[in-house]
Amino acid sequence: MSFTTAQYVPPSATRMTSLFPHLNFNQDFSPVFGGSHVQIYGNGSNANITLDKKSGSGLGSKNHYNYGFFSAAIKLPAGFTSGIVVAFYMSNSDLFPHNHDEIDFELLGHQNHKDWILQTNMYGNGSVRTGREEKFRLWFDPTTQFHEYTILWNKHHIVFLVDNIPVREVVHTPAISTAYPSKPMAVYATIWDASDWATHGGKYPVNYKYAPFVASLGQMEMGGCIYDPNDISGQSCSKSSSPSSLDPVDGLDFVKLSNQQIQGLQW
Repeated sequence: MSFTTAQYVPPSATRMTSLFPHLNFNQDFSPVFGGSHVQIYGNGSNANITLDKKSGSGLGSKNHYNYGFFSAAIKLPAGFTSGIVVAFYMSNSDLFPHNHDEIDFELLGHQNHKDWILQTNMYGNGSVRTGREEKFRLWFDPTTQFHEYTILWNKHHIVFLVDNIPVREVVHTPAISTAYPSKPMAVYATIWDASDWATHGGKYPVNYKYAPFVASLGQMEMGGCIYDPNDISGQSCSKSSSPSSLDPVDGLDFVKLSNQQIQGLQW
């Protein structure tokens, strides 16, 4: 597990999030838990997910994907947020309950005068016992405005980006092939009570005196290969011998990091 401080000035970066279409929360997502704690507004362009003493809440994409580019603009709750997790992640536990894959952004709340922590994780085939978590301190206050959290996932690598800056890359090598996510996954955004582990190993639980805790979701961009039940392997995603440079599955701009993007990892 790595832990990086916030003393960082990011390099300039290509706005990859400007290359893909915006999704609509009404058309492309459904509440997965929390009922009325999920509020969609702005004709489907925005959503709020809320945690209070009754329930957390979350949204899930209606489609599953075999690889692609997945991004959400998120503004986190301010104030005393210990024990809270806001997650933007991919999973297929609904399709493969005994050997599911997962790729996670987990934003961990904090006690007074401490910063939100960004935690990334990935695993395949239910290999949850193999620790692949990495933690970072963000170089900005994530509660004052929206910031973009992006997952690029294809057969070449997984890249976690924040505001288009890569913060972590997991290259698909033979050594991790059995634990590399490879099955179709849906996309989720959730807020929930993780008092038993989220803040200093559970030392600081959620204090509902400060509820409700609201995470705001803005622009959601996705591009990739939508899951076809007749093609679990995703072979149809690589059918082109000369894919577009904007193809997040096999396009040249997405199979490896540019020199500029590599600079973003040096922090």
